[in-house]
Amino acid sequence: MENRASASHAPMSHTSTNHASPSNASASGRPAGAPVRILKDDGLLLLAASIWGFAFVAQRVGMRFIGPFTFNGIRFALGSLTLLPLWRLRKNNGKGIHGQKHGILLLYGFIAGSILFSAASFQQIGIIYTTAGKAGFITGLYVVLVPIAGLLWKQKPGIGRWLGVILAAVGLYFLSITEQFTIEKGDFLVFISALFWTAHVQAIGKLSPKTDPIKLATVQFAVCSALSLVTAFAFEQVRISTILRAAIPLLYGGLLSVGIAFTLQVVAQKKAHPTHAAIIMSLEAVFAVIGGWLILGERLSPRNILGASLMLSGMILAQLSLFSRATKTKKKAETTG
Repeated sequence: MENRASASHAPMSHTSTNHASPSNASASGRPAGAPVRILKDDGLLLLAASIWGFAFVAQRVGMRFIGPFTFNGIRFALGSLTLLPLWRLRKNNGKGIHGQKHGILLLYGFIAGSILFSAASFQQIGIIYTTAGKAGFITGLYVVLVPIAGLLWKQKPGIGRWLGVILAAVGLYFLSITEQFTIEKGDFLVFISALFWTAHVQAIGKLSPKTDPIKLATVQFAVCSALSLVTAFAFEQVRISTILRAAIPLLYGGLLSVGIAFTLQVVAQKKAHPTHAAIIMSLEAVFAVIGGWLILGERLSPRNILGASLMLSGMILAQLSLFSRATKTKKKAETTG
């Protein structure tokens, strides 16, 4: 996930995006041209989810040639550069441009980028020792961990989100805990990364409304890249020859996963139906399994498949519960207003 947080694998990575309802509705209450627009938005989100899912495969392949910090350093540098055109195209809204506000953008970018560095590092190291599919599902736990973290800010998750947490926890047991009650090293490291992805989502939720989200994403990716490269030069052998051998997974992880998929998400989620977005974006983990099977020949045992199914159900339930609650709150505000 920079992918969704990042975006990350994300990633975005992913910065938060507001789901806006179309304003031009027909007499029936359905937006004009709704079927075509819905298919277009859902298609873009599905493409973004597939890119992020297959990015786990790229991350695995990249580890055959270079170290995890070298990979992340170059990958997020490419991602940051890819977003620069969007930065230029953004309307000058006065946020993060001059004086103190520019300094605030850098500060927020450093905070988000530092958390992103921790999340991406644990994920990238862990993926060396586990499969792309399992890494995708364990990373996706941030979807159900966010409401638990929200308790620190006195945010009360609904019953649906708690049910999602329970399903995901049971699913994680079947996916990663062996019959001897042990957990594989790679799965544990990716789980730690999921905790940092959760913190990253919380941080973005607090920081993004205070500055331009595209610019914040660009700066945080640059910070993550810088921290990764410093660590790489300190602990890994960084060679041009091995970097060139990892060129394809690096380009995929940097340009496609961070840059293009992030842009697709931003464009599609402006008018995408929240329920559709919740389900489609949760399919990222499914695409990770498909990619691992098609490209790397990875297989999941029946026990792993059961766990993955329960986790996917928990993710979707948690997402749908969030959007349902937000819709009710919006309708209540409109009624009282």
